[in-house]
Amino acid sequence: MTLAVVALAFAYALSVTAVLALQNRSPQSTFAWVLLFVVFPPAAIVIYIMFGRGRKPFSRELTTAKLLERSTLAGRAQRVLAAQPGAIAALAPTQGEFTHLAGMLWASGRSPLTTGNHLEILQNASEKYPRLLGDIRAAQQSIHLLYYEWASDAFTETVADLLRERVRGGVEVRILFDPVGSYFMLSREYVRGLRRDGIRMQPFSPVYELHTLSYRSHRKLAILDGRVGYSGGLNMTEKHLTGPEGFTGWRDTHSRVTGEAVTVLQSVFATMWTNATGEDLFNERYFPEVHAGGDGVPIQVVSAGPDSRWETIRQSYLAMIALARHHVHLQSPFLILDRSVAEAMMTAALSGVDVRVMIAPGGGELSPAYRAGMTYAADLARAGVRVLLYTGAYFHSKTICIDSRICSIGSANIDIRSFSINYETNLVIYDEAVTRELEADFLDDVAHCVPFSADEYDAHATSSRLVDSMMRLASPLI
Repeated sequence: MTLAVVALAFAYALSVTAVLALQNRSPQSTFAWVLLFVVFPPAAIVIYIMFGRGRKPFSRELTTAKLLERSTLAGRAQRVLAAQPGAIAALAPTQGEFTHLAGMLWASGRSPLTTGNHLEILQNASEKYPRLLGDIRAAQQSIHLLYYEWASDAFTETVADLLRERVRGGVEVRILFDPVGSYFMLSREYVRGLRRDGIRMQPFSPVYELHTLSYRSHRKLAILDGRVGYSGGLNMTEKHLTGPEGFTGWRDTHSRVTGEAVTVLQSVFATMWTNATGEDLFNERYFPEVHAGGDGVPIQVVSAGPDSRWETIRQSYLAMIALARHHVHLQSPFLILDRSVAEAMMTAALSGVDVRVMIAPGGGELSPAYRAGMTYAADLARAGVRVLLYTGAYFHSKTICIDSRICSIGSANIDIRSFSINYETNLVIYDEAVTRELEADFLDDVAHCVPFSADEYDAHATSSRLVDSMMRLASPLI
């Protein structure tokens, strides 16, 4: 009997390993899943169904390309596609080697290079929210909002009243929220009230759809009349103005854009809206012609998700770090790195590039991610990366600046989930003036940081470091 049990257990472990190995995940992820299946078989099956599968759950979803092909915008889309080689080549006189980055992002994620844009960096909710509310008041045709977190609180009640006013003025209002990100903060009464007053508010990938539960929309987008767009790290909640409990405030970065890039942001929203509701928005009403002038900021809207063929946002970070010759300034709430991104940062630092990474020492939520992040911070610090811990306010910015020449602002954290599992959108900005402004903000943030020391971390109690290491072991699943 004992021999039969052992044989059965061995056959089970071997079968699980074979099935997972054939998926060709990263070795770390495969090992983590095998360990979970061996140690906790019943729970592992449920967790795998909910969180572990690849692109198959999305086989029926419509892509932007498919929606454009069958729309009246097909001709415009073809012109954009045909113009990309020339637009990318035109970057060469000012961007040199970074032209290769633009080409890679077009080939990998079909991220078009847009021109004639104007971009404003909005630091913190105190700058973003008044600008957004002003644009909502000015909207004449459509308001499209997409957020990971949408709370029902005093601030969003003000937003709701303004949206009701715009609906009465004949403006169409559509809101997509992530039901997992908003789960503990958004009331049913709030949603019902907006719907009752003519506002289309819908969840993206509802919680009851267990097969896609882990694949969350982490994007934070707003598009007004198809002419003004917002993208970055700020959600729609009052805590962004005050800071969560235990923090003095909330530190974050967002951007406001006008120009061709807004058309791409609108396509991101329209694709997600169609897949969530079945309503097709790909027509001229929501995509007005935007004529790019000779001047402006070149921007690529880089979007990726669990249904993407390539991890384009991850590739963008890898390429930017590899192209750096002088300095890298990177901000992320925490670090959960795959080996390639970690090696890119360490290789750059060891080759003499000034690599500075600003993170939070902890947060009011996702504590496992912060704990695991400390082990990655120690690895980077030992290679010469200058790791900075932001103190005081809750730190949530997701930016990177390279050599005062290009930068990125977006929704993606530097972690495996943002690179592989979440729907994310970053703006890659090929402009020296914008990049220098963002770098100046980074240097202002340094005044609120303390340096991370690998030696001091190694001196922590073994039990504390063991918890961090256990969190790191599970990091491919976080």
